[in-house]
Amino acid sequence: MRPSGSPEELERRRRRALELLSQGLMPVEVAQQLGVDRRSVRRWKAAVQRRGAAGIAAQPASGRPPALDERARRQLTRLLLKGAQASGFATDLWTCPRVAELIQQRFGVEYHVHHVARLLHGLGFSPQKPTRRAVERDEEAIQQWVRSDWRRVKKTPDA
Repeated sequence: MRPSGSPEELERRRRRALELLSQGLMPVEVAQQLGVDRRSVRRWKAAVQRRGAAGIAAQPASGRPPALDERARRQLTRLLLKGAQASGFATDLWTCPRVAELIQQRFGVEYHVHHVARLLHGLGFSPQKPTRRAVERDEEAIQQWVRSDWRRVKKTPDA
């Protein structure tokens, strides 16, 4: 299992381990100080002996490259913030299938509906449940009623 931290942080930890080894500490002591396994310290030492500094250099995270590059992600964020109606949908509610459709239309990239949630979370969006309101709702009439009649029907007096 890959340890937590960015590749640069992991490389700093490996360099610190080698620094402590060069000061005369035993691999077990270095491992305790850094919170790693003693075998890792020995493996890093051997890597430096075999390949030099390149043996402990930061490696880019493996895995498939993202389908949308950074520029496309910024553009997608702007589109999402404009609202679903601005993108041609009937209501202003964004759903994962709608976002997947938008990505397909605008960027030519197919995302599985279930992966769209991860993508949105990575962009800083979180799921929201829309407030259910009647289409006929009249906010002005409600405020007028609260100002004029609410005190009369309220069971407990204002404090």
